[in-house]
Amino acid sequence: MQTEHIATPFGRRPVTLALVKSQFASGGIKKGKSVDKWKVYRDACDARSLLGLRDRALAVLNALLSFYPEADLNEGANLIVFPSNVQLSARANGIAGTTLRENLALLVQAGLIHRNDSPNGKRYARKARDGAVETAYGFSLAPLLARSEELALMAQQVSEESRRLKIVKEKITIARRDIRKLISAAIEEGASGDWQNIEDHFVAAVSGVRTAKTTIELEKVLNELSLLRERIVKLLEIQLFSQKSDTNDNETRQHIQNSNTESLNELEPRSRIEQDESSAQEPRRQGEPIKAFPLGMVLRACPQISDYAPGGKIEHWRELMMAAVVVRSMLGVSPSAYQEACEVMGPENASVVIACILEREGHINSAGGYLRDLTARAKRAEFSLGPMLMALLRANGSTELRSA
Repeated sequence: MQTEHIATPFGRRPVTLALVKSQFASGGIKKGKSVDKWKVYRDACDARSLLGLRDRALAVLNALLSFYPEADLNEGANLIVFPSNVQLSARANGIAGTTLRENLALLVQAGLIHRNDSPNGKRYARKARDGAVETAYGFSLAPLLARSEELALMAQQVSEESRRLKIVKEKITIARRDIRKLISAAIEEGASGDWQNIEDHFVAAVSGVRTAKTTIELEKVLNELSLLRERIVKLLEIQLFSQKSDTNDNETRQHIQNSNTESLNELEPRSRIEQDESSAQEPRRQGEPIKAFPLGMVLRACPQISDYAPGGKIEHWRELMMAAVVVRSMLGVSPSAYQEACEVMGPENASVVIACILEREGHINSAGGYLRDLTARAKRAEFSLGPMLMALLRANGSTELRSA
């Protein structure tokens, strides 16, 4: 079946209903409407994925607009440009004739320009005696004026989708980093759990990033990684609190034993010599527990620790302790050194010490040796977190300099 060629404003080319609809839309431009031609062009460039256009088609559109003498497309002006293919090719970076015709067709198909062919198919303008253009045959830029608002909305839609895609990719990167560090720390410290199964699940989820082509597909990957990270955090959290409970029970039992021993000794009077010998041999009694500080103050003094928390954010002490486990491994502090610090200082204060060491990492030769030294001082009641936090607050420019 042959397509009928009819002599209309569409020219001597095949006519489709889409072209007819587009032509009618261009004919309904609001009276007095005006728009910056280069703004419309930028919107078309931003919306090219929705319009189905490639870069060369946009280069041809740029060339066509350059033949329009005014900066604005106006409803009452002649919006037809009539350059020859040679002139168009020269302004479109020397594009070949065949490629030029293909991209002109794509611009027509996308509804950004219309053909307004002359009876013989040539492009030209007929001018009046005063030099003004009476009739022109070529390409009409009216669709750009008619669709300026639509193109702006399309450009905004593409920009929003791009922003959303960027945010999802950033969250995936953070989730991958958190999960990898948590798994490594758990395996290194011998935490109980089926870590091989968790590792396989992690690898399978990450592989989905390479095959995902849309934002929706990437969001599914992010959701899977978020659930996996939550599963790991809960698993480690249970073990941390279990260790903390065991430590507290041991301290309680030790306290009872010490109390009983002292009570028994007090029942039997001792000679002065025995008392002097006992005083010389008895180790110095441990002082009051290390003073705890508000979490907000700790985070202001040690902001870097938040980068190692699940999701890159710390809102509770348990999240600080989880981050400290990761940092402990990164700094090369042995599990035994950190465990001893937790037993002597308490898990919360030990995690604060790790956060402080992280802040001054560049000034400390051995993080593990430094932590053991602080733990030994804490045993002798010679260590306080206050001066360390105050120094970091001053270094970070904080105005919160409350006394320890």
